[in-house]
Amino acid sequence: MEPQLIIFDCDGVLVDSEILAAEVESQLLTQSGYPIEAEAIAERFAGLTWTDILLQVEKESGIPISASLIEESARQMDHKLRNELNVIEGAEQVIAALNYPKCVASNSISSSLKMMLEQSTLYDLFAPHIFSAREVGTQRPKPDPNVFLFAAKQFKIDPARAIVIEDSSHGVHAAKTAGMRVVGFTGGAHTYPGHADKLTDAGAETVISRHRDLPAVLEAMAIWSETV
Repeated sequence: MEPQLIIFDCDGVLVDSEILAAEVESQLLTQSGYPIEAEAIAERFAGLTWTDILLQVEKESGIPISASLIEESARQMDHKLRNELNVIEGAEQVIAALNYPKCVASNSISSSLKMMLEQSTLYDLFAPHIFSAREVGTQRPKPDPNVFLFAAKQFKIDPARAIVIEDSSHGVHAAKTAGMRVVGFTGGAHTYPGHADKLTDAGAETVISRHRDLPAVLEAMAIWSETV
């Protein structure tokens, strides 16, 4: 049961974009009559697309949400990603040293993924195996398992032989539904009290807060799976 594929989420796992998105989204929602802090956005909606967040907020509050918020969010996020984005500490070094096949599976669109990953060595470490949930398979974003199942199919492996690195409960749920094992990650700037517990409750087998802990965890999971 040695892992045959390591699948990384992007936002909040490889690059610190979740906190930037939470800042933009909280401001736009507050201006639209739904006051919410960036921290609450990160805790409640991390891993969902902006469209899904808007639909959920509208259903919950009854406040009509303008479709123009989709374009405005994209405009503000493009500026922030180009000027304020940081790679999460240790990601490049650890991923470069991994001796497993690897890929990225994200809800972000492919153009954003390319732009974010190209700000470091990460793009070259993964290309061409960088998959956007909204552009592959059934085109359904997480928490649907679509993108994870698509990744396993590209590598011609049993989903049970893949390990996913995820920072959101929605992503963990998607990976578990796909039949994959999951390592939760809380090393992004958007992390919050109870984050690790939320990932564990969603199905993550263990949770790490530093990329440098990943190789030992992968080794331990391979040994554990061989003895059960």
